[in-house]
Amino acid sequence: MIKERLRGQRIETPSWAYGNSGTRFKVFAQPGVPRDPYEKLADAARVHLHTGVAPTVALHIPWDRVDDYAHLARHAAGLGVGIGAINSNVFQDDDYKLGSVTHPDPAVRRKALGHLLDCVDIMDLTGSDTLKLWFSDGTNYPGQDDIRARQDRLAEALAAVYERLGEGQRFLLEYKLFEPAFYTTDVPDWGTAYAHCVKLGPKAQVVVDTGHHAPGVNIEFIVAFLLREGKLGGFDFNSRFYADDDLMVGAADPFQLFRIMFEVVRGGALDDGEKERSAELSGGHAGGEVPRRVAFMLDQCHNIEPKIPGQIRSVMNVQEATAKALLVDRDALAAAQRAGDVLGANAVLMDAYNTDVRPLLAELREEMGLAPDPMAAYARSGYFEKIAAERVGGAQAGWGA
Repeated sequence: MIKERLRGQRIETPSWAYGNSGTRFKVFAQPGVPRDPYEKLADAARVHLHTGVAPTVALHIPWDRVDDYAHLARHAAGLGVGIGAINSNVFQDDDYKLGSVTHPDPAVRRKALGHLLDCVDIMDLTGSDTLKLWFSDGTNYPGQDDIRARQDRLAEALAAVYERLGEGQRFLLEYKLFEPAFYTTDVPDWGTAYAHCVKLGPKAQVVVDTGHHAPGVNIEFIVAFLLREGKLGGFDFNSRFYADDDLMVGAADPFQLFRIMFEVVRGGALDDGEKERSAELSGGHAGGEVPRRVAFMLDQCHNIEPKIPGQIRSVMNVQEATAKALLVDRDALAAAQRAGDVLGANAVLMDAYNTDVRPLLAELREEMGLAPDPMAAYARSGYFEKIAAERVGGAQAGWGA
């Protein structure tokens, strides 16, 4: 049973993780980095080849702009992967210095909304069912702009996007505590995102980026609450030590990742994902007009580590946390909770967390026809040497490309 649920899990990789990235001080180029979206898809397909559970790739527009998105989708299918979430970008244009959809200038707001609607068009062309919205909008100084008016502008833009969504499509609204706006951020926390999504309806859900919280915030509580309300649409998985570090998921606090995945299991999100995939095979969505599944997406920037192995390791980290969460003895936990046995209940969780699930996952991969160790399999494949030799000339993909 545990193996079957792990076999059915899907983890989406982001196209931008395969390009060059860095900090505000320096971007370090690496050999073999993709030069266009087609090469990004090839690298993502390699991750799926070795892990067996990463069949979709999130795109970022305009970083992944092409002339023919239907052709890009067909190319992805030929590689054995599909197009996942479409991520909008209303934070890198000069016009957005004071905001995008909340900008005080109506002309800038119209431009930003036009981009969001264009992204829905791209969803139609690629077969994507998910639009991911993140806004850097906010202010740096008290009095800079009207805080309440900015919320009104945000609500107006979200309503327009919501109205444009087709059957089976949804948007996920992301939040971020701070950066690049440091006084007020227009969508700073899960409560703000949740309030906007509740007002709009079932096609609007919240995405939880695990790096977008203040130190000490209990992310698993947020996950449990949103699942209970039917408003958790997905995750952007990464790790943080201080702020939005975008490190590999499970690298900074693997125990936190386990706790999050336990709430995912407890809330039935893995089950919903299995129902959604069954519905897709039969030609419909399990939740009616809106996908019910919780999307497990990676959102990371591999600044110093190699790109493809960084994604493979991240997928494995999510799998390991999920396997441990599935091992929790739910009956024993419930009994201890009912009895008020604080230490006993905690011990049930710790027993699962301290279990080495790597042999289980290695066995599962062999049953799936994969090498038991994806990292070693990739190292043996010669793929890195191949792309490093072939991808010479042209401009490497990266931030803003």
